[in-house]
Amino acid sequence: MTKSNKSVRIIGAGLAGSEAAWQLANAGIPVILHEMRPNRSTDAHVTDHCAELVCSNSFRSDDHEANAVGLLHQEMREAGSLIMECADANSIPAGGALAVAREAFSEAVTEKLSSHPLITIERGELDTLPSADEGLCLVATGPLTSEALSKSILALTGEESLAFYDAIAPIIHFDSIDMDKAWFQSRYDKKGPSGTGADYINCAMNEAEYNAFLDAMLGADKAEFKEWEKAKYFDGCLPIEVMAERGRDTPRYGPMKPVGLTNPHKPDEDPFAVVQLRQDNKLGTLFNIVGFQTKMKYGAQAEVFRMIPGLENAQFARLGGIHRNTFLNSPKLLDETLRLKSHPHLRFAGQITGCEGYVESASIGLLAGRFIAAEMHEQTAVPPPETTAFGALLAHITGGHLIDSNGGKRSFQPMNVNFGLFPPVEFSRRREDGSKMRGVEKQLSKKKALSKRALDDTKAWLAAIQIS
Repeated sequence: MTKSNKSVRIIGAGLAGSEAAWQLANAGIPVILHEMRPNRSTDAHVTDHCAELVCSNSFRSDDHEANAVGLLHQEMREAGSLIMECADANSIPAGGALAVAREAFSEAVTEKLSSHPLITIERGELDTLPSADEGLCLVATGPLTSEALSKSILALTGEESLAFYDAIAPIIHFDSIDMDKAWFQSRYDKKGPSGTGADYINCAMNEAEYNAFLDAMLGADKAEFKEWEKAKYFDGCLPIEVMAERGRDTPRYGPMKPVGLTNPHKPDEDPFAVVQLRQDNKLGTLFNIVGFQTKMKYGAQAEVFRMIPGLENAQFARLGGIHRNTFLNSPKLLDETLRLKSHPHLRFAGQITGCEGYVESASIGLLAGRFIAAEMHEQTAVPPPETTAFGALLAHITGGHLIDSNGGKRSFQPMNVNFGLFPPVEFSRRREDGSKMRGVEKQLSKKKALSKRALDDTKAWLAAIQIS
């Protein structure tokens, strides 16, 4: 491995920044890792350790055969991930999940980075982004980016604002929706500029079902904001339960209005209210519940939303919520290797790009580090295939899966890795004795096929992009 004489700056020593620094240093690239803590802390951090875990100590499922985040774990291991190495070394019992001893984990990451001869950790806040004359830089400051640096990012991107509060609705796997109860139709069969007249999935409610649903929703446990997370609601993205609090019929005159629709399963019965789901990705594997931003707690969401006819067995790719989160409009601003299109000496990684979760953030840091290393060695930065967990998540961030990534009505929202982001795969639907698989068994077969293809393609990609 040829060592570079030029160094790369990384702003932020969270999971993404730490992982990127490790990947770069192991590719022979000197790194200056800037971390503002302890000189300036945040409302969530309590130590000055690199990769401090602030919300949970769980990396979620470690099942690489049947769970997308477990698959991402394994892909990261294949790529020599520092975060996964330290997580494995400091794991604690958690059933099928990978959980870590929080402080020991971050101490291990900090020790690894501090002792690497090509990594220099500089403590102190940077309030402006470096110019192109100062070399390549990775911004990995996470959802708690300082106000000063946020202003610098805004100035450089030309955006009016970063999304300090994301209003997100639940996203459901299409193949878990009961189409014997739901149906495809647009209101008044309107096609729109790129539609077919049947662009929404509709779930009808009668009056009793609607009232029971509203009662359950209004009575459900709600997440409370911390003082520093206080959110202002805007009429365009009210939580559905806040809408209902303004009047029981308010949702029926908003996202649940029953007009312009005919239920083919009950053509003689006018629906009292209709819940609509809109395609969320190009693959058609994910659908979001239109207008259902919510601050219900996760467990309550699953219980309440499964009261909707047709969603009784819904599997959620992402639950909804409204919370403080600083992230870029990445599909508009970043290229496929995470470079800022207007200033390609800058790359972004981690939660600020619009991925959710510890592992997802670290994985995007890993990719950014490898992309920068390739560029520093005057090689082509090659993104991973979309069939991999790496590639599926990257495609979501950079717009590969968005229906409209260039300023249309389809907005970009953060996402955890999930199998709905992967291109479809052929899989066995029959048991060894030739009988048909059903339900959960068929879903497991599909997930295993997706995982096997992903790991095979990850290994091939890693073999093809050896940096020298």
